[in-house]
Amino acid sequence: MPRTLLEEAQRLKGRLSKIRRRIHMHPELGYQEKRTAALVAATLREIGVKVKPGVAKTGVLGVLQGERRGRVVALRADMDALPITEQ
Repeated sequence: MPRTLLEEAQRLKGRLSKIRRRIHMHPELGYQEKRTAALVAATLREIGVKVKPGVAKTGVLGVLQGERRGRVVALRADMDALPITEQ
């Protein structure tokens, strides 16, 4: 049975929070995100997304392909840390 976007987001909330915490426990600077990229790639593969790793050094490209041809949507997200010390 298809879920609404909100229902799917609620279902994934706990899992995504754990992934976010894991990434924040091991911050990596730009072009050094080896651990983060591996986690992102593994997570995408777990949910059946085709993955192309190593994009622009440490980037990860997840490809979702629908049944129809035509317009596409591209989403971009940063996964590098900033070199700051928080108090």
